Amino acid sequence: MKTPPSLLPGLSTLTARLAAALDGHGGDGRVKVLARNLPSFMSTFPNEIVTCQLPDGQKRRVFVKFQAGQSHVDFGHRGDVPYEAEVYRRVLRPLPDFRPKCLGAHTDSKTGDSSLFLEYVYRSMRVCDLNGKRSAGQPRAMTGTVRWIGQFHAAHEGRVEDASLAFLRRYDAKYYRGWAGRMFEFARPLQGRFPWLTQLRSTGDAWMVPLIAGRPTVIHGEFYATTVLIRGQHLFPVDWETAAIAAGEIDLAAVTEGTGWPMKLVRQCECEYQRARWPEGAPESFRSRLDAARLYLHFRWLGDRPEGTVSEKERWRFRQLRVTAKRLGLV
Repeated sequence: MKTPPSLLPGLSTLTARLAAALDGHGGDGRVKVLARNLPSFMSTFPNEIVTCQLPDGQKRRVFVKFQAGQSHVDFGHRGDVPYEAEVYRRVLRPLPDFRPKCLGAHTDSKTGDSSLFLEYVYRSMRVCDLNGKRSAGQPRAMTGTVRWIGQFHAAHEGRVEDASLAFLRRYDAKYYRGWAGRMFEFARPLQGRFPWLTQLRSTGDAWMVPLIAGRPTVIHGEFYATTVLIRGQHLFPVDWETAAIAAGEIDLAAVTEGTGWPMKLVRQCECEYQRARWPEGAPESFRSRLDAARLYLHFRWLGDRPEGTVSEKERWRFRQLRVTAKRLGLV
């Protein structure tokens, strides 16, 4: 679904915010908006692609994400636009080759409405859109994606106690327990169909132990193939409002989740991730942490909305939830 025009600011407001955000990038109040276009989908927050002319005459296309009075905190899982702006400033900006680059952010002093301005990535596509039947490059893109996130996790494992990252959400027992509890509550109408849910619930917090026991790192939080753009050999991870400090295996579980990926490719991705994050060898707890991460993702999405939990479209999650829980000895 595209962003409804009613959620976008007027031209004069947009121009003023753009000029303020591009301060240091040629912005001095004389920025001119030449064109406004809507991406094919809205994502979490309203967005648009703006073509503007800078004071020096240079033209630039900018991807803009707006708060627009929206909030999607999702029980502590997601941050709003100002939170994502801080992720770009404190986590991603220090990375020399990271793209898309953040061009600036702006918060309206009167309304408190925030906008985030990113470089627009030309001629890119989402990794999920590299359909295996049409593109021999899909396995290469997927393994490149998990290699990137594995290296990212390795680089940030030692930064989790930095004062500059204290603003990041941290997944603790209370956080994990909340998602599992909501899922079990929402799934009550399905107890007859999935009687093993009672046994799984009786194990309490046992499922989350591997996630809490290991060393955490900075994670994306929703590192799906829909949130990684690709152009040629270059990757552009986007939508960082879910960044947090937690088990890195959660990102690996996310990008390989679902029924559409061939098992051979999933195994390749798991191996590539281990090589990238732990060149000297992965810890013995890797498999149990990855399975626990997969359980968390099922709890997270099945515990989001009651109507989603009981939807026929989510039955695959219950099937995979049971298989994974069996591997962990929980059912």
